[in-house]
Amino acid sequence: MRYRYCPMCGSELGEQLAGDEGMVPYCEKCKKLWFDTFSCCSIVLVADEFDEIALLRQDYMSDKYSTFVSGYIKPGETAEETAYREVREEIGVELLSLESCGTFWFEKLGLLMHGFIGRAKKCELILSSEVDDAQWTKPEDVIKTIFPDSPGNAAFALYRIYMERLGKKI
Repeated sequence: MRYRYCPMCGSELGEQLAGDEGMVPYCEKCKKLWFDTFSCCSIVLVADEFDEIALLRQDYMSDKYSTFVSGYIKPGETAEETAYREVREEIGVELLSLESCGTFWFEKLGLLMHGFIGRAKKCELILSSEVDDAQWTKPEDVIKTIFPDSPGNAAFALYRIYMERLGKKI
């Protein structure tokens, strides 16, 4: 989001040069720069001890099993804390470990996605109201229903990383 008015005093913002950042919205009254802001999410490929992947179906996105656990980072929360929380909330799984796999810009929604691979013991998936269904899926079968590779598709990028680590081609 690009600020047009000061969130503190409501004054219309001008612009000021902020070093190599270029021109940035600036409040003359508050003497404060207002850099663009955007939402951040964590996305987690959850794998069990058999290398199966928890694949989710959320009907508002697709009628296929096409995504992994994801959710918005709350103020005061780290990306890692969000990953653990969202996995617990959405599919009822306690992660044993979590590995950061990079960040991905999702242009369509203006989101920065923090990608992780999480490990857990295979268990029954207990779904939140946000998830219509989920299942443990063999890694080579995920390609059949996941959203296709495209710029900003963090789920596919995580899947590619995971398959490379298993020594499998997609």
